[in-house]
Amino acid sequence: MAFAVRRATSTNYSIRLDSVSKVYGSSGSAVRALDAVSIELRRGTFTAVMGPSGSGKSTFLNCAAGLDRPTSGAVWLGDVELSKLGEVELTEVRRERIGFIFQAYNLLGSLTVEENVTLPLRLADRKTDKAFLREVLTAVGLGEHMKRRPSELSGGQQQRVAVARALITHPDVVVADEPTGALDSRSSKQVLELLRQVVDNMGQTVLMVTHDPVAASHADSVVFLADGRLAGEMTRPTPDQVAARMTHLGEW
Repeated sequence: MAFAVRRATSTNYSIRLDSVSKVYGSSGSAVRALDAVSIELRRGTFTAVMGPSGSGKSTFLNCAAGLDRPTSGAVWLGDVELSKLGEVELTEVRRERIGFIFQAYNLLGSLTVEENVTLPLRLADRKTDKAFLREVLTAVGLGEHMKRRPSELSGGQQQRVAVARALITHPDVVVADEPTGALDSRSSKQVLELLRQVVDNMGQTVLMVTHDPVAASHADSVVFLADGRLAGEMTRPTPDQVAARMTHLGEW
């Protein structure tokens, strides 16, 4: 697929935001959800984004994943500038180059595990690589459950299906929005360890928004947002260090 877009100066990064701002509303009612945010996410790394309610986490994720357009600034996915694409091209890029994991598993109850996982390929009219499908399902611990339906799985297993679905297209980046928010502590731990393995063993890039310091501690780095601006970063912190930083975000 060819796009008539400017080329980034470097493709060592899966995602780059260059001075991205997002404003909702106009004139006196305008809300600046993001304020000139610049960040680069290196390939093969796991980044967590944290911040208090209203800090801009969801807007950051939506702009980075091409779900929302910035008011100003540029968003790059590898060598493609998302902010310059038309809606049709942007939809194709999201479908083929970005894997999504949400708090709600968003599985189709009428489809089997295998059919849910391969749905993005069918939507893109792409043939399923059966060997890679088996590899992915085995990696997420569902190799024996390919023919089951979501109703026959636990919440943790359903989220594993969502992880496998996010990986099946060999995406540039996997974007996870509160992926453990609906899970108990045991299932949460399993899903977070799975995301860690996806980065370490498959070289995948993961960008995760979370409110949980324990979840964030699985990442290579934790980026903090406050009032729509970057408010610091920590490398491989402990849950206690993340929690302590969160309590002082209002003073940044």
